[in-house]
Amino acid sequence: MRKYLTSIAVILLAMTGSIAGQPNARAPHIGYLYPAGGQRGTEITVTAGGQNLRGGRQVHISGTGVRAEVLQFCPPLLNLGAEERMEIQRRFREAFITKIEELTGKPLADLREKAADKSKSSDAKPTEKSKDAAASQTPEATLKIPEHPLLDNLDKRSLRELVNIRMSLFPDRNKLQMNRQIAEGVQLKITIAPDAEPGSRELRIQTAAGLSNPIVFEVGVLPEIVEMEPNAGESIQAFPELSKLPKFTDSIRPQTYKLPIMFNGQIMPGDVDRFRFSVEQGQQIVVEARARNLIPYLADAVPGWFQATLALYDSAGKEVAFVDDYRFHPDPTMMVTIPRTGEYELEIRDAIYRGREDFVYRVSVGRLPYITQAFPLGGRIGQPVTASIEGWNLTAKQLPLDTAAEGPHIRRAAAQESDSLSNSILYAVDPLPEFTESETNDTPDQAQRVPIPIIINGRIDKDGDEDVFRLDLTAGQELVAEVYGRRLDSPIDSLLRLTDEKGDTLALNDDYVVKENYLYKDAQGVITHPADSWMRTHIKDSGIYYVHIRDTQDHGSSAHVYRLRISPPQPGFDLRITPSSLNLRAGIPMPVTVYALRHDGFSGPIEVVVKQPSGFRLDGGIIPEGVDRIRMTLTALGDAPADLVAVHLEGETQIRGQSVRRPVVPAEDMMQAFLYRHLVPSQELMIAVDKPRWSPLIESAGKDPIRIPAGGQAEVVLKTPRRPTAQKFQLELLDPPAGITLGPVSATTSQMSFLLKANKDSPKIGFQDNLIVELIGERPRLKDGKPTGQTDRISAGTLPAIPIRIVDAATIEPAKPAESVKAAEPKPANSGDPTQPKPKPNPAKRKPKKPQ
Repeated sequence: MRKYLTSIAVILLAMTGSIAGQPNARAPHIGYLYPAGGQRGTEITVTAGGQNLRGGRQVHISGTGVRAEVLQFCPPLLNLGAEERMEIQRRFREAFITKIEELTGKPLADLREKAADKSKSSDAKPTEKSKDAAASQTPEATLKIPEHPLLDNLDKRSLRELVNIRMSLFPDRNKLQMNRQIAEGVQLKITIAPDAEPGSRELRIQTAAGLSNPIVFEVGVLPEIVEMEPNAGESIQAFPELSKLPKFTDSIRPQTYKLPIMFNGQIMPGDVDRFRFSVEQGQQIVVEARARNLIPYLADAVPGWFQATLALYDSAGKEVAFVDDYRFHPDPTMMVTIPRTGEYELEIRDAIYRGREDFVYRVSVGRLPYITQAFPLGGRIGQPVTASIEGWNLTAKQLPLDTAAEGPHIRRAAAQESDSLSNSILYAVDPLPEFTESETNDTPDQAQRVPIPIIINGRIDKDGDEDVFRLDLTAGQELVAEVYGRRLDSPIDSLLRLTDEKGDTLALNDDYVVKENYLYKDAQGVITHPADSWMRTHIKDSGIYYVHIRDTQDHGSSAHVYRLRISPPQPGFDLRITPSSLNLRAGIPMPVTVYALRHDGFSGPIEVVVKQPSGFRLDGGIIPEGVDRIRMTLTALGDAPADLVAVHLEGETQIRGQSVRRPVVPAEDMMQAFLYRHLVPSQELMIAVDKPRWSPLIESAGKDPIRIPAGGQAEVVLKTPRRPTAQKFQLELLDPPAGITLGPVSATTSQMSFLLKANKDSPKIGFQDNLIVELIGERPRLKDGKPTGQTDRISAGTLPAIPIRIVDAATIEPAKPAESVKAAEPKPANSGDPTQPKPKPNPAKRKPKKPQ
């Protein structure tokens, strides 16, 4: 059996509901922010859309200079009752008619009469409940409608605002894709300091049920505009009754904006947004869309993100430019030289006219600095490096790169141009010597001779180009060749080949993909085409060898830049932990998953520890040899900081006699298009700590793994809190490896013990992992506050992670069956209540007096 259930009076913890240490269905989730950013020095109102957001009490934004507060909860409006929908429509009609009367200066009795007839002739059938409510109302009373910020003060809105609200709240239901994960909303007030650092932040919302996932919020420097529907010429068709109002039609004509500017919007099904601006002839305009950058993956959409397109039209409606991506990036960037002075209209939509609330975008437009290429894309640790840059609207042609020893392998740099900051470029910092290729080196006869280890900075500068490098190798050498191109935003799709003097191919690689089933394990988390090459070869004979690099599709340009490492294997690792938002109740372990992204064949064990702050305990912190993914448990101790805290973990191992440490990078395990998954890095590992008056603490099973003989069993004994409880629990293994089961369990007020059993053939001898044991309780199911006779299974948390190792039964003495431990005699129910009479002593249990 996969699990063994036994009912026990565990002296562990009081039931705290489904959120006691386990991820749960009530945890808040943010699906989008709209708008997804703001200009520094401003105060803006933002809607966070998601699920389980009611009761939001605190907002955390990473970095400094930005703060936020919750204004109002926005309930879903798509599943309204007939009476509520009718009442909202009635109020809209009343507000519309009033505003039209104000514009025309004339009473509209006919329109009011039509509105009244429309309300009376509605085909919505009143329910008994609504009939009773109507009967009890006074003539002045009206039905109550849901509290929603867009429905507040309708009578004070302009006609333009009313049209926008109506189109936003009630889109075409036949086209709308229903999604519970983004149905709710919370309105936030965000204040951005004038000196706030521009760039991406992470926003999280905390409710009583815990802390949400992070979502991107951008701090910008440009003036910002939030779109108002309708903005693509469909307004008159949608509201024919308003077509005869010149003042209204004037109000909805596209406004002409001055550049530079940032446009914010949402794309709904079939939606097209347009923005007008004026610009002079000859100006080099950069239009950069940010959509996938805001929400990297959509789990229930193909190809897995909002695929935006951009089109630019002149005043005659002629298309000047169109883009639907930028190189391999789904987010399009348009660079265009304006042909003539005048007004231009920018159009943004989804490539196949999809849309919903989380199709959010930010589009910057202006004579903005933009780097299209840089060389080299990195340097050696501690050595000064300056990259040559090219692009649009750049005055500087050189960009210094930070190569300090402290910092990640892949880093970012941007060019400062007066008040604007360019897009950022990616570059790598490595410990090996550097070399720059030079043409002509297209054939083995022209090959440049290079020593190893070496990192070569080069480029495939024209179509059909191939760079060749000569190596003098000796028998027995292990050689690794690796390209960094796509991972540094280069358009190159590399192909690597190793040949000998005869021209025979010994090794070849196009794309190097690291994945586990449908989980892709690239360090950046957003690359869906791993176009960089990697190959490893054992050299059998001493002699001359050649490494060839070209573009797989024979493309080339000055932007097709690469870094090629040729060296013996450089074993190493990176670490990821998911999720990046945790909700801990002090004393109760929380399962987390840690991934080891191993390099160049490194397979050794890695120890993960909490670096800072103090007050947290990590159990099962050893990633065994050869293991790439393992679950651990993190526990907040009594001295853990209260409320929200950023926690930093670190992994350490020995490689070739040297201690190697790497930070554990928090990440979100995100699904793309119903199937594929990616580890998307987050900026912080944020933990919300709940510290009750009494925090149970279960003893750790220790670092050393429990040795379970193949086909046998081993006993686990854990000390538990002494505070008693009458709750009954069951123990279950949470997603155990195949062949591992839980045996009989016994418990007292101070300890518990249970058996772990292993099948004879699976797992194999030498297998190592951490087991997570979950505590399951039952809670009476209620309806209208009364028991139904049924119960719900409730998770009450987990035990600390238990490391195990499968061993040969011949090397270990088989564990004996667990003996039942006699439970301590329970105290009388009134033992602690001084107001109750003390029970009479039992004469049979009196001890005889000792003789004098």
